[in-house]
Amino acid sequence: MLRALRFAFHVTGVRSAARLLVAAGLAVSLAGCLGYDGVIDRGVIYDQRKAEQLKTGLPAPQVLAIIGTPSTTSTVGGDAWYYVSQRTERQLAFLPQRVTDQHVLAVYFDKNKKVQRVADYGLEDGKPVDFLTRTTPTAGAEFRFLQNMLSKLLSF
Repeated sequence: MLRALRFAFHVTGVRSAARLLVAAGLAVSLAGCLGYDGVIDRGVIYDQRKAEQLKTGLPAPQVLAIIGTPSTTSTVGGDAWYYVSQRTERQLAFLPQRVTDQHVLAVYFDKNKKVQRVADYGLEDGKPVDFLTRTTPTAGAEFRFLQNMLSKLLSF
């Protein structure tokens, strides 16, 4: 009887230890979700107060001092600096994200590198900027490997 009691206690102890391990594993796996707010800011952090400081006639070095280095520049059709910012949100880490806010602050300069005008383009003014695309679209038809090889072989 003592042996049966020891066996029952041992089995009960193993079961409770297994339950404890499962609970601990579940808690550890869910701990990675703590602190995830789902908001991601990309690009220049947009500040309305700094954008309002930009006035016509302001020299380019002062624009750099107020806002900082632009995300990109353009010299086609005049000199312009673009400050791109984007905010995306998602409910859970594995769900798709959606763009909730986007600003492109465009600062246009004249030939003397003084601010000619400032434009603030929001999400409603265009389509969202894709920060994560890793491919560059090219013009022309896409050829598959075998199609390309056969065309080269048949051209002799």
